Amino acid sequence: MSRKYFGTDGIRGLVGVSPITPDFVMRLGYAAGKVLAGSRSGSARPTVLIGKDTRISGYMLEAALEAGFSAAGVDVMLAGPMPTPAIAYLTRALRLSAGVVISASHNPFQDNGIKFFSGQGTKLPDSVELEIEAALDEPMACVASEKLGRAKRLDDAQGRYIEFCKSTFPNELDLRGLKLVVDCAHGAAYNIAPHVFHELGAEVIAIGNKPDGFNINLGHGATAPDAMAAAVRAHGADLGIALDGDADRLIMCDANGRLYNGDELLYLMVMDRLATGPVAGAVGTLMTNMAVEVALKEKGIGFARAKVGDRYVLEVMKDKGWLLGGEGSGHLLCLDKHTTGDGIISALQVLSALKRAGKSLEQCAGDLVIFPQTLVNVRVSPGFDWTKNAAMVAEKELVERELGDSGRVLIRASGTEPLIRVMVEARNADDAQSMARRIADKVEAQLAA
Repeated sequence: MSRKYFGTDGIRGLVGVSPITPDFVMRLGYAAGKVLAGSRSGSARPTVLIGKDTRISGYMLEAALEAGFSAAGVDVMLAGPMPTPAIAYLTRALRLSAGVVISASHNPFQDNGIKFFSGQGTKLPDSVELEIEAALDEPMACVASEKLGRAKRLDDAQGRYIEFCKSTFPNELDLRGLKLVVDCAHGAAYNIAPHVFHELGAEVIAIGNKPDGFNINLGHGATAPDAMAAAVRAHGADLGIALDGDADRLIMCDANGRLYNGDELLYLMVMDRLATGPVAGAVGTLMTNMAVEVALKEKGIGFARAKVGDRYVLEVMKDKGWLLGGEGSGHLLCLDKHTTGDGIISALQVLSALKRAGKSLEQCAGDLVIFPQTLVNVRVSPGFDWTKNAAMVAEKELVERELGDSGRVLIRASGTEPLIRVMVEARNADDAQSMARRIADKVEAQLAA
């Protein structure tokens, strides 16, 4: 069955437009509560933890969710502004029924969304999301007054999570002597991330840490890392760390302001693990730069590609029993540290690798030479299926033969617009550009015909 409301990362959209409206979110809370109550063994009342990022709409949606859960007879604990991975951790640590995050991650403040975690701190399986969607189609009711859910604040949620993050950093190491710029994107980690790195010994220059409800991700954070790079240069810092609005993404920069994306940071983490023992493999996505795959395979390390989205990366990691995976966008997963992608914890893994190696970020990542990549978007008619176009398929196969083992072609339809995205990677930038253009021209010629 296809999902009506849930996407790859919960339910997301423009606030005030269905489904991100107070009435729908209240019904969502009720539906999720009924599903949770129905799956609960024993007589204990289900309890759900709700966290949010710093968007102004978070107050409204939090109240709506709380009302829906209460009507379903589910108790609620409110954590306030907290990173998405913090809710995953606290849900598991407190043995709760589920966790809910009100966030639209890296999107602007006008958007918001709802995502769920299971009691084990993992994304809900498709089957449970389908149960919730089915419950949404039923009329909303209310349990008897004596069975209504209660709500309370979770004391020291931030402190608990800070200590958890620090516990993932080796006891024998510290961050003394490092000057770090930490960009919190005016988001959920604004009062958490700077404390984590400072308490481990670093000198911290915090930016993007003054949220006002409207400036989340605005000119700061993992989706706008130039602010971090500029601050690193201005303050003479050793490294920069940029998170996104809900702190599950990470982009870093070195002392020169040179940016390192998720592909490069994943490679660095794998190399650090390899220095202390065997590594079976790592998982990327269809968009992961081919240089990572080539470099890992040269060292005898397996590499697998998942569909784009950290949800799918996690599925492949679990299927193969591998611990490391990630996306170029900065979603990085270390399953021996946390159940989900976590920007702060990923940064700590990179920093511990640098400390162990006694090298700079530039030195540690220097042997990975990213392949030049060209992406061309071609507007097509709705419903156009390039895989059924013989001329396009033939042109793709021809380019792939020309590239051999020195490049890669990826063609995929946009999920949000009538576009075909043509991506070519090659060791030579001119080859990547010319070959991507060749395939795009073939698409346009077919459309014209």
